[in-house]
Amino acid sequence: MTNVCFAGVTGWTAQPIVAAIDDAADLALVCGVSRSAAGRTLADAVGHGDGQVYPSVAEAVADQTVDVVVDYTSASAVKTNVAAAVDAGVHVVVGSSGMTAADYAEVDDLARARGVGVFAAGNFSIMAAVLRRSAALAAEHIRHWEVVDYASDTKPDVPSGTARELAETLGDVRRPELGVPIDELEGPAEARGADIAGTRVHAVRLPTYVVGAEIVFAEAGERLSMKFDPGTSPDLYVAGTLLAIRKVGEVPGVRRGLDTLLFD
Repeated sequence: MTNVCFAGVTGWTAQPIVAAIDDAADLALVCGVSRSAAGRTLADAVGHGDGQVYPSVAEAVADQTVDVVVDYTSASAVKTNVAAAVDAGVHVVVGSSGMTAADYAEVDDLARARGVGVFAAGNFSIMAAVLRRSAALAAEHIRHWEVVDYASDTKPDVPSGTARELAETLGDVRRPELGVPIDELEGPAEARGADIAGTRVHAVRLPTYVVGAEIVFAEAGERLSMKFDPGTSPDLYVAGTLLAIRKVGEVPGVRRGLDTLLFD
C-alpha cells in the first residue's frame, strides 16, 4: 500500500484525483495539505480519506507515515513543499507550475542524496503528453517554431508549466532559428514573447481558457500546428497523476514529463 499526502487538497484539480486515490486498492489517502482547511478531517474537507488536513507539507510528513506527496498547490508554494518532502525522504509528484529548470536541477541533487524520486509534469493529461512527444519528434526535422501558452485571466504565473515544459523539451532537441535576431528588432522586444530554453513563448491570459498550449512549426511554404486544448473538468488529470504516484519511487532524482512514463 502506498500512503499519499495530497497538497492542495481543496483545490479545483484535487477532487477527482483524491477520489481516485481513495478508490484505488493499492493507494491510501492518509492526509492532505491546505491552509484554508487545516485542522479539519479529510472526510469533512473533501469527502474522501481517513486522515486530517495540515497547514504545510512539512507538518504533514512529520506527523504521518507518507510514501508520496502529490503537489497541486501554487507557483509560490511548490518549491518549498517539494523541498520539505524530499528532505523528509518522501517521494514527490509535482503537478504545480512555477519551478524552472534550474529549480529542478537543485531538487535533483537533493533527491539523489536522499534516495527519493521526484516526478514532475507540466500537465498530467495523456493528450498533453502526446503533444510533448510529438513536438520533440517534429523538432528533429523542422528548424522554426514558437509556442503559444493559453490560460485563464486569473492565472498569475507565466508561462504555464505546460508551455514551459514543452519549450524546455524542445530545447533539449535543438534551438529554433529566428528570421530576425531579438537584439535587431525594431520596437519592444517583449512583443516577440519570452525566451524559454531558446523558444519564443507567448502567454495568452483570457477568460474561458484553462491551461493549454499550441506549438506552431514552419518552413518555407508550409506550417504545422499542434494544439492541446483542455475542457473545463479536471478529470483528464486523474490517469496521469495515478500513474506517476505508482512510478515515482522507481528511480531516485528528478524525472520530468508524463510522456517519459508513457513512451520510454
